Parts: sequence; C-alpha cells; structure tokens
Amino acid sequence: MRLTSFTDFALRALMRLAGEPDRSFATSEIAAEFGISRNHLAKVVRDLADAGFITTQRGVGGGFALARRPETITLGAVVRALEGDSALVECFRSDGGDCVLLPRCRLKARLAAAREAFMRELDGTTLAECAYLPRPARAS
Repeated sequence: MRLTSFTDFALRALMRLAGEPDRSFATSEIAAEFGISRNHLAKVVRDLADAGFITTQRGVGGGFALARRPETITLGAVVRALEGDSALVECFRSDGGDCVLLPRCRLKARLAAAREAFMRELDGTTLAECAYLPRPARAS
C-alpha cells in the first residue's frame, strides 16, 4: 500500500497534535517543524476539519487542535476519510478497470486480503499510540 503525501502530511500533523492534545497549533508552526509547504498543509487542515478530526479557529490566537481525544481516533478512520475508495490496483476500480486477466486472475483476492490486513492494523491503532511528543527544550 502507498498512501498519498496528502494523507502522510495529515497523519504527521495529527500525531503532533496528539503529542500535546490540549494545545492549539498554527499551520505555519507545524509546516516549519516538519518541513511541509504551509499552503499544502492548509489544505490538509481543511480536510481534517471537514472530516471532524480537528477544530480550527481563524484570526489572532487561532490555529487548529484535535476535536476529540487521541485515544478515540484510529489511523484507519483517518486514512479512509482522506484516501476514500482509491483503488489499490486497476481491477479494484468500481468499473472493474481494464484488466485482461479477469476473470481468471489469481492475484486480486490476495491483494484484497493484504489491503484488508493493512486497514485492520490501522483500525487497531489509535492516534494516542503514535503521538509525536515535542522535542525537549535545550538547556541554556
């Protein structure tokens, strides 16, 4: 399985929020910490808010924070919300794709089982388990 960079950025941002779940973060702060484009991260934040994983507040003192405790958010839920029903391979598309091996293909069932195992692992993992803790402040 390969996740899009969009979902990767979303997971990183959520992991960082889970490290300090009672705090609000500015988009520019997360973008700088992880070396992500601020504009791209702003789109990620919008989709995470639309999916109900985070809350946002505009203006001075604004930012974004987790909408729920990290123990209640699974990685599987995040991946499904952001990746949608993207087909792992062409024959998984809703229209069946253009595979010349069907109906005698012996690979499709194994790929489907692998995808389910991947999602089952993510469904069993909470954001709290993957929280990215802040770096300790340097001593002066």
